[in-house]
Amino acid sequence: MEDWRFRAIEEPQPLGSYPPSDVTFLLKDISHIQLEVALDARERAIQSGTHYSEMLPKEHLPSSEYMNLYHETLKLSARKVAVSVGAVAEIIRAKKGTNTVLVSLARAGTPVGILIKRYLQDIHQLNLPHYSLSIIRGKGIDENALLYMLQKHPEANLQFIDGWTGKGAIRKVLTQACDKMAKDYGIILDDDLAVLADPGHCTDMFGTREDFLIPSACLNSTVSGLMSRTVLRDDLIGPTDFHGSKYYKEWLEHDQSTHFIETIVPYFSQVSEEAQAIAKDMLLHPPSISWHGLRDIQAIQATYQMADMNLIKPGVGETTRVLLRRVPWRILVDRMDNPHIRHILLLAEARGVPVEVYPGLTYSCCGLIQSVKGDAE
Repeated sequence: MEDWRFRAIEEPQPLGSYPPSDVTFLLKDISHIQLEVALDARERAIQSGTHYSEMLPKEHLPSSEYMNLYHETLKLSARKVAVSVGAVAEIIRAKKGTNTVLVSLARAGTPVGILIKRYLQDIHQLNLPHYSLSIIRGKGIDENALLYMLQKHPEANLQFIDGWTGKGAIRKVLTQACDKMAKDYGIILDDDLAVLADPGHCTDMFGTREDFLIPSACLNSTVSGLMSRTVLRDDLIGPTDFHGSKYYKEWLEHDQSTHFIETIVPYFSQVSEEAQAIAKDMLLHPPSISWHGLRDIQAIQATYQMADMNLIKPGVGETTRVLLRRVPWRILVDRMDNPHIRHILLLAEARGVPVEVYPGLTYSCCGLIQSVKGDAE
């Protein structure tokens, strides 16, 4: 078994638009490489067997109408997000202690990890290290990034963080990755995943199980430190490299990343008591992990005779992603007047995608991807 403590891993380069005090991206800068593919061509490639991490969706700046809706949503939900952040941060503090490294799963986890870090700083004067690394369905976690953190913080606990759960696919990848680290290196890691919203019932560390709109789900790189999705391709990423990502510096004037954080942070002091009460209750009565959301997905798969479950993306966050970077077939909603789906309806209208009410849905909405054939992201 390799002694990982002596593996030579390069120091990470400064990346992204967040202040370095908020997060260190354990990612290789591949900004100079053209990897963006038009949505239709990317969809055909993914469903024909090309792995989604080998190319990037072409990102577009949102319309002014959509940005207005984003800002309005942010204003309306900032306190709710702050409560969820606080509850999760309190659970992490209670379960993992002060010697903990926050590990965000790039990229939806990154703003959430920053908020948790800021909450613990503001409320408990606890300054935990925070990194963001890549995890990819079908390929696993970035082991070099994990080993780098463990070399830097040899006695620390790692706490993995993401934005929300859908079907729970990433939670499963994380569990497999932790099993692999134990087998290959003798490293024992907790596979527990902390998220703001867990509508899929896939974890016991969450702020809420309500499928509510986390405003950072509305945007792509412009709310994630201007970082692209992560990339893993043998011709670009060597055996000692971190997984790759692009830094879209050219969009700096449109960047909302720090603004998003600074909108939520002022609420921490007023919600900390509520957050502590939620966390205390969850620690006393640990919630069950039932994977309840999967039953919805199986029912939808049968109703719409979809061969591939991967083409069903449940939850507000995942449905937003379908509309922003996949080829949607239709959108299912629990009810048309749900306040968490206003941006979904706007995006669906802009792309000419039909929206249907699906009574009894566990989630606020689900995005169904147009089937070309084969596997999906």
